[in-house]
Amino acid sequence: MVKIIIKNLKFWYGKKQVLDDINLLIENKKITALIGPSGCGKSTLLRCMNRMNDLISSSKIEGNLIYNNKDIHKDYEDVSILRKQIGMVFQKPNPFPMSIFENVSYGLRAAGIKDKEILKKIVEESLKRADLWDEVKDRLDSSAFSLSGGQQQRLCITRALAINPDVILLDEPCSALDPIATAKIEKLLIKLKDEMTIIIVTHNMHQARRISDKTIYMLDGKVIEYSETKSLFVKPKNKLTKDYINGEFG
Repeated sequence: MVKIIIKNLKFWYGKKQVLDDINLLIENKKITALIGPSGCGKSTLLRCMNRMNDLISSSKIEGNLIYNNKDIHKDYEDVSILRKQIGMVFQKPNPFPMSIFENVSYGLRAAGIKDKEILKKIVEESLKRADLWDEVKDRLDSSAFSLSGGQQQRLCITRALAINPDVILLDEPCSALDPIATAKIEKLLIKLKDEMTIIIVTHNMHQARRISDKTIYMLDGKVIEYSETKSLFVKPKNKLTKDYINGEFG
């Protein structure tokens, strides 16, 4: 089942074109990895999927990006509704300067949920889904900054999970983490794909091979190859893909 349809997508920052004629079908309840050299457009494409690029005044977009039979850039007047359905986790952990509990409940309160018992229940459930409950259950009132980097990133994932998204976007979520923290995030994402669609930008090709079902290789704002991960890494169809995987790029 297809979750997101991208048709003839083009994107500019000012006069600089960053994405050129992107056409993709993102599948439901699978992990799709975006790989490619720095500056190839991976993060820009990811941010198009929940309109984070709207925050940049000089940005311009053409084409269609369809989610739930709606064009993300034309049919969502209230972007906050879209971002509840398509959550995002950034490269560096960015917990809010408040307690662990308040971080997780922030989106719920913003959505109008005030009942303390309901908040407690959803916070606990979300922390358990993110495999973080046992590590923080006795210090929910402590500052989120008291957590390790890996825990902070899982807290950010928990914060996204609390509002029950349909899709979660991750922009190099492990780039600032050590191998042990990275392994915990990867294990978590593999578990979560039974519940939602996951799209991850990563510079770590080993990570893409370990956790993704499908992989997109991008270069110079274009999709060079998109296929099952094993197929792309073992027998790429495009020489450009083969060169990148073999470290011969450039």
